[in-house]
Amino acid sequence: MLETPNRLKQLSDEEVIVRYLDSQKRVYFNILYDRYSNKIFAKCISILKDETKAVDASQEIIIKLVTNLSKFGGNSKFSTWVYSITYNYCIDILRKTKKEQLLFKDESAFNENIPEDEDDVFLTEIMFDRLKILIDKLDETERALLLMKYQDDMMIKEISSIMQITESAIKMRLKRAKDKLKKFYSATFDD
Repeated sequence: MLETPNRLKQLSDEEVIVRYLDSQKRVYFNILYDRYSNKIFAKCISILKDETKAVDASQEIIIKLVTNLSKFGGNSKFSTWVYSITYNYCIDILRKTKKEQLLFKDESAFNENIPEDEDDVFLTEIMFDRLKILIDKLDETERALLLMKYQDDMMIKEISSIMQITESAIKMRLKRAKDKLKKFYSATFDD
């Protein structure tokens, strides 16, 4: 069967992936790039808040996606997998940037009394680090659901549209993911 541009556009992500992995033809890569590059960049800019960093991150994420495409197991939607990789990559950049900033701080700052505001920031960072550890224990779909709902402030209806499952299924999956987080928290951090 002849692959016309219209026929190619109608292929599902999974069909494009299989064809790309089988043939390594650039045309299939271009389809995925066209579908996801703008979404990846938009997510990067929303997390990193810096256009230059977002452009660099987007390029790195696309390379990461292509080199790891064979690892996509189909356990979740491809868009969910892309979202998860994008989110995790950007969070790693933020964490690395924060560590670098701490390393270059003037040592005298550590000898001064720490204002209450910095204590709050410190506590928030600890809680964020713990949350990151716990979220990483979830599977890609659960992680993406929680991030869409609580980090991106998406409505259940929006998530339902993206995931292409019913709103009640989204609510149930969110509840299960939150329950898992609670269990992981109890098992990991016995405060």
